[in-house]
Amino acid sequence: MCRKKAPIHAIVPDADFELLSGSEVLTKYTFNTHVAQHWFCNRCGIHSFGRPRSQPDKISVNLRCIEQDVLALFEIAPFDGQNWEETMAKRQSAK
Repeated sequence: MCRKKAPIHAIVPDADFELLSGSEVLTKYTFNTHVAQHWFCNRCGIHSFGRPRSQPDKISVNLRCIEQDVLALFEIAPFDGQNWEETMAKRQSAK
């Protein structure tokens, strides 16, 4: 995900995600391996949630798209998406 877009993702189990409205204006975008699925608003273009390649059994919610301001409730850790493979390898070895 491009750093210029600046999403802040919270990855949650499928069971903890429920889309309450707006499905009629969502469009899915995939690229490369097509494992990652990015859902965005086809009116404004914002990426609201998706299925991350790193955890395809979960949903990645863009916290900036939640109606209330919830950012203060989370500890935000930077992620180098430009160097995705290297970043993921470092995270796996740190576990």
